[in-house]
Amino acid sequence: MTGGTGIGSSFDPDRIAALRAQLGNPVGTTPPSVPLPGPPLSSPAAKSDNLGVIKQLWLRAGILIGGFVALLYGIEGVDTLNDNQLDRAGIEPRTADGLWGILWAPVLHGGWDHLIGNTLPVLVLGFMTLLAGIGRGLAATAIIWVVAGVGTWLTGASGSVHLGASALVFGWLTFLISRGWFARNVTQIVVGLVVLALYGSLLWGVLPGQPGISWQGHLFGAMGGVVAGWVLSGDERRHRRGDRAGVNASSR
Repeated sequence: MTGGTGIGSSFDPDRIAALRAQLGNPVGTTPPSVPLPGPPLSSPAAKSDNLGVIKQLWLRAGILIGGFVALLYGIEGVDTLNDNQLDRAGIEPRTADGLWGILWAPVLHGGWDHLIGNTLPVLVLGFMTLLAGIGRGLAATAIIWVVAGVGTWLTGASGSVHLGASALVFGWLTFLISRGWFARNVTQIVVGLVVLALYGSLLWGVLPGQPGISWQGHLFGAMGGVVAGWVLSGDERRHRRGDRAGVNASSR
């Protein structure tokens, strides 16, 4: 699924009308020859159109994740000029004011070192998540954002403040790893295995032990990624169940 790439020739009204005219002929009769507008799907022109759609998706994904990283650096610059006052807007577990941190924590960082350390994983994993489709990638990010924030607010240590985009990083990581298995899509499974090989060591960060590291944010971010992978593969799972039901019915 790709989002925001426009309506291609497969969705042209004249093309659909021609197909309906063909399908409307009674069984056993020869349908009239109705030329379908647009180039054949296997033609070089159609392949060129598909390549254009892919390029557009890559460009939009790159612009979005690049813009997000630029936003992170802009916010950290403002925070530096204000003596790190924005850091107080992070998640404060089990406090009413701390609920606002669910909204703001992923765009706040505890200094330039923290932000620089998150930059490359954000760029790589965020970009790959958006390549699943802009709409799907944004929906996955929203699910991860909320699950990570709520989980951290519920379980974080009292008196602590949690912030940083690493919760999104862990969520994107597990989303990319899990979505192929849920959808039973070979290409997505291969992508997930590559991501696991490159960034799988990050998953040790969901365990407690390192002072000053929000393992709760990492853990619930990772859980949010799995939830997103499950929720956003719903169409594929329903289609697979429908295929199985059809096979079972035909074998009776």
